[in-house]
Amino acid sequence: METSYPQYRKYPNNKAYFKILSDKEWEEIQVIGSKHIVNQFIVKIMPDRNYLQDMTFDYKDNWEEIEEAEYEQKKHLATR
Repeated sequence: METSYPQYRKYPNNKAYFKILSDKEWEEIQVIGSKHIVNQFIVKIMPDRNYLQDMTFDYKDNWEEIEEAEYEQKKHLATR
C-alpha cells in the first residue's frame, strides 16, 4: 500500500498535534497550558510502530486529520 507523507493529525482535545514524516518517524507538538513543546520520534520498538501505524491508517477513533497550515501554526507557537 502506497502512502504519501507527510500526514497531519491532532487529538480531538487539541492537546497534541502530529506530523507523520514517514513509516518510521513523526513529530509531535504537545500543548501544555500556553506552552507548545515539539518532540521528534523515531520508531525503535514495536509499540511505537503500532502507534504510528494506527495514527496513519486507523486514526478516526483517536485522531482527527488536519491540514499542514494548522500544524505549522501550532509549531510556530513553540518556536517563539
